[in-house]
Amino acid sequence: MQDGSSGSVGRRHVLGGAAAAMAAAGVGLGAGARTASAQERGQQVKGGSYAGKTVLVTGATSGIGRAAAIAFAAEGARVGFCGRRRDLGQDVERQIRRAGGEATYLRADVRRPEEVRGFVDAVAQKYGGLDIALNNAGIQKPFTDLHEVSVADWDDVTLTNTRGIFLAMKYEIPHLRARGGGVILVTGSSNQYATRPGLGSYTASKNGVTGLVQAAAVENGTHGIRVVALAPGMTDTPMLDVHRPPGDTDEQWAARKAEFGRQGIDAFKRMATPEEMASAALALASDDMGFQTGTTVVVDGGQLAGM
Repeated sequence: MQDGSSGSVGRRHVLGGAAAAMAAAGVGLGAGARTASAQERGQQVKGGSYAGKTVLVTGATSGIGRAAAIAFAAEGARVGFCGRRRDLGQDVERQIRRAGGEATYLRADVRRPEEVRGFVDAVAQKYGGLDIALNNAGIQKPFTDLHEVSVADWDDVTLTNTRGIFLAMKYEIPHLRARGGGVILVTGSSNQYATRPGLGSYTASKNGVTGLVQAAAVENGTHGIRVVALAPGMTDTPMLDVHRPPGDTDEQWAARKAEFGRQGIDAFKRMATPEEMASAALALASDDMGFQTGTTVVVDGGQLAGM
């Protein structure tokens, strides 16, 4: 793969460079050509598997969160979701409603306790309670060795990725207990198990999520609440754009990401789509997974197996 100027980039360089951060985003569930699902097309499935359920999603204006909001709505759920970008959130809401689904976007920043509480309470009030929460909001920063990470960047990552999960859980759990049970899903990362240089703050933030999932699970199991983390591998989401070389055209960046997938995913030779991660989230939230709690489920297309 060319780096956009001259010289080739080998496997070691790719995995130690931009591909490393890709391990924070998502996963491939199937190889080869794929047919667009109803979730990807935004079509509602009448009498779907989540009909009558209220689902809350944080960080749903793009990437995995966006795909999950659309997927839950396509399966009949009432979806309340948040994100910082109002324009993107309103676009997602319109897409769901055009397909016949029910969704409400509310702007909220998971770094701000009062906004998280207001968002959770508003969704529960609008839809008469809460059944499932997907705490997905997360960020990355450009690759930086740990000793060179600024305190401001460290705080931004941990406030969003770790404390943001804590705040969401804090305000969701009372609603779920009042409901008699439910499911809390959290987006973790395969970087919890195999990090790369320059991802120290991100990896630390996601390891903190593991502890939150375990604590919430053991405290709330007798209240009928399951808590599970989904740990994606490489997924092609806008979060990766923080690693985009400044001079790349859209075509060059797309080609670079495709090469990251070929180099970094030994099994499928590609990154996952956000919709594949949404499918994993729907599976984990299902009543069929009723005995699973307190765990982190890696969905990475064989990425860790090949490292």
